Amino acid sequence: MTDAFSSNSEAVLQRGVDVTSRRDTPSEDIEEQYQIRNTCDFINHNGFQKVALQFPDEVLVDSVPIAIELERHTSAKLFILGDTSYGSCCVDEVAAEHVGADCIVHYGRTCLSPTTRLPLLYVFQRRPVDLEKCAAAFRDLYPDTQSHVVVLYDVNYAHIIDDLLALLGPDYPNMVTSTLLLDHCHGNREQPSEGPEDPSESDREDGCRVVRQFGRRLVLKAGLGLQDYAVYFIGPEGAALRNFMMTWNRCLFSTFQPSTATGCAESLSVNRALMKRYYSIERAKDAAVVGILVGTLGVADYLAIIQQLKETIRRAGKKSYMFAMGKLNVAKLANFLEIDVFVLIACPENSLLDSSDFYKPVVTPFEMEVACNHNREWSNDYVTDFRSLLPGGRSHVALANEQEAGEETDVSLITGALRKQGLSCEEAAVPSTEPSSLVLRNQSLTVANTNSAAGFLAGRSWQGLERKLGETPVVKAVEGRRGIAIAYEGEGKSS
Repeated sequence: MTDAFSSNSEAVLQRGVDVTSRRDTPSEDIEEQYQIRNTCDFINHNGFQKVALQFPDEVLVDSVPIAIELERHTSAKLFILGDTSYGSCCVDEVAAEHVGADCIVHYGRTCLSPTTRLPLLYVFQRRPVDLEKCAAAFRDLYPDTQSHVVVLYDVNYAHIIDDLLALLGPDYPNMVTSTLLLDHCHGNREQPSEGPEDPSESDREDGCRVVRQFGRRLVLKAGLGLQDYAVYFIGPEGAALRNFMMTWNRCLFSTFQPSTATGCAESLSVNRALMKRYYSIERAKDAAVVGILVGTLGVADYLAIIQQLKETIRRAGKKSYMFAMGKLNVAKLANFLEIDVFVLIACPENSLLDSSDFYKPVVTPFEMEVACNHNREWSNDYVTDFRSLLPGGRSHVALANEQEAGEETDVSLITGALRKQGLSCEEAAVPSTEPSSLVLRNQSLTVANTNSAAGFLAGRSWQGLERKLGETPVVKAVEGRRGIAIAYEGEGKSS
């Protein structure tokens, strides 16, 4: 065994890690839980030569035995993607393209966000559920057999829905079960993308209402909307449940926890959560400098929403800067004190970030539009999927005409001060790409503060790495030290 603090640098650098000795799933259950046969058929049928296997952290311990089983039945070269740049629920197409993969196999739970580049296969880890207790909890929560209930579930529990419907369907004629939309997961990408249009409710020929959202499809009774149904969710508390409750906030939710085999009515105050989000919107209205955080590179149309946000923020008289920094944490965002508020572009489940630990608020694209778009008003309808905000989406609201909107003032509900909303007539008349000699004034007839983030940085005592061009002498490159920091080669030992 090699000591990690040994001075033998070569031994430390060449040390291997045994990952085959740890297994979360017994070898006899690998085939069933991870659908090895279906995955091999997907690879062989489409003739893929390079396949990227994407694993979340909780499933990474099973990656080696899964890859070994796939290699036995296919001729493809496999690459394991074990650390995604953003949320593990999203498909990491960028990492797959770095290795030249022909397709991606995504393991574990997912947000089912649409992708655009590579063929995709979802493999949901089949988590165990006590079916009898799940049905019993449903009957306890909904004693009226005529109740209108929608059954939602996390993707890892999709394998029990048919059996659950067989148990409850005869007694509950008004029960509706959701189905997963996996039409975009195929091996042939010859069909063109449908663009940014967001699928929404539509009527079928028999008059039933069809809802398509968050990768799921619901067929409701004729004349009824989703707000007329209660929701029974099967799965743990987390991002998926929070996303459903915020978006469909007019429905009464109850949940079944598979880990404890218990059901309960959700007591989370959605109104209180919405008010917390509204406070963030007020902070966004007060902001002068906005940071656009790129939280995904795989969800379709993320570039389109970035451009739309830039234009929306500009017309509101604010400045915007874009950041791509992978997974977010408090320390990363604390480096940009000049930013007043951040807007996160991510999948619906990762957009609702709790920013209480951050120094500056982190809002969603919908909340930023409420703050900056005069034509959009705050209501009980909440949007977590940014694709719905694009032209053609069910929640799209066009920006006000730049010449007609002009500059407006209102009172901040946080500071009580007057604030400017929108561009003034002079600013709107001058293109943003050309320099202007106009001087902006505030209500006190004093020169307004128009400092950019660059001006804020110039006032700092420490500005990061300074190149000092022309001040540092140019010298020839020399060979540096070799080894590790604890013991470089040729370095004398201290007495």
